[in-house]
Amino acid sequence: MHASYSRNISLIEQTLGYYFHDRSLLLEALTHSSYANEHPEEGCAYNERLEFLGDAVLGLVIVESLFRQEPPFAESEMAKMKAYLVSRTVLSDIARKIKIGEVVRLGRGEEASGGREKDNILADAMEAVFGAVFLDGGFIQARQVVLGLLGGCVEEMLRTGKSHDYKTDLQEKTQSLFGSLPEYRLVLEEGEEHDKRFTVEVYVEGRMMGRGRGRSKKEAQMNAAAEAIGHLLDSEGEGTDA
Repeated sequence: MHASYSRNISLIEQTLGYYFHDRSLLLEALTHSSYANEHPEEGCAYNERLEFLGDAVLGLVIVESLFRQEPPFAESEMAKMKAYLVSRTVLSDIARKIKIGEVVRLGRGEEASGGREKDNILADAMEAVFGAVFLDGGFIQARQVVLGLLGGCVEEMLRTGKSHDYKTDLQEKTQSLFGSLPEYRLVLEEGEEHDKRFTVEVYVEGRMMGRGRGRSKKEAQMNAAAEAIGHLLDSEGEGTDA
């Protein structure tokens, strides 16, 4: 392993608050299939199996945390909150904060297409890391890592009541209806550096379907997605009435 890459791996461990006994598990968690396919001579495993395991570990940790809240939540409430907390949007944001994109191993084609910033690659790697921690240190260590990274999201969600990922909902809806993805465009950025406001428009099939404002681009995108979903639901209703 190159010395600079090893240092970056150490920084990831430091951020996780967990140091691996078997670092090959962490390396596997950070290896995308495109890298393994381009380097068959290395015989390296890629992270899909660890991602599958990590998804289950993450889900159990989050559900246990929600289950222990007082006053207790109904099953339907916990289901909505869990869906939000384990969503691609939340996980990719966490992955960016701990700079997983800088150390994930990608093939040349995936690298050239901006793979280090793709939500799905970052979220999958994050889940794979959780799976690697579980295999290396057991459930208690995995729980500590998960809550260390997502605990703030849980607290914010409980405080604000926000437990819906409108961006994911819109993406799934546009794929189902049109076979395409929504496109977000930043149309306005205003305010001082410490007090920014962003305005984002979301387009579906070339049509502007929603506009949102927020203190971050993510918040603005989420608000735009929520408005777009409302418009799509209204259109479906009109179609049904007709």
